[in-house]
Amino acid sequence: MARSRTAFWLRYWLPVIVWIGVIAFESTDLMSAQHTGTILYSVMTALFGWISPDRFEIFHHLLRKSGHFLGYGTLAVLSFRALRASVHGGMAWLVGGALLLTSAVASLDEWHQTLIPSRTGSARDVVLDTLGGIVLLLLAVLWTRKRSGNWVIG
Repeated sequence: MARSRTAFWLRYWLPVIVWIGVIAFESTDLMSAQHTGTILYSVMTALFGWISPDRFEIFHHLLRKSGHFLGYGTLAVLSFRALRASVHGGMAWLVGGALLLTSAVASLDEWHQTLIPSRTGSARDVVLDTLGGIVLLLLAVLWTRKRSGNWVIG
């Protein structure tokens, strides 16, 4: 029994916890726009030659915002999967629970960033993060439904 419970938690909840850890790491000074921009600009200019700093800033901004969208979308799908395996509830409850967890992590992450001098917290990012969760959950549910003919992700 203990082994199966451990295996269950490792299979369903460890990915959620690890992903939240990745998000927390990305919220540090090391992953601030200043640091990632410097490294990415060096890599891109080494690969492609000189790039206008203004154009690079647009690319860098879009890349970082895409990371918000996809990162929190991934968290929402992982959370939905773990909730589905853990509790018996309807689709709306499971999706709502996954989105609530995603929005809570996004809110805490942005609050945490207000405490770091090189970072800023943004309510817009919480909205973007939650939107990423909504879109990726919708795509995952629709893809799974089409594939299996029911509302199961797992």
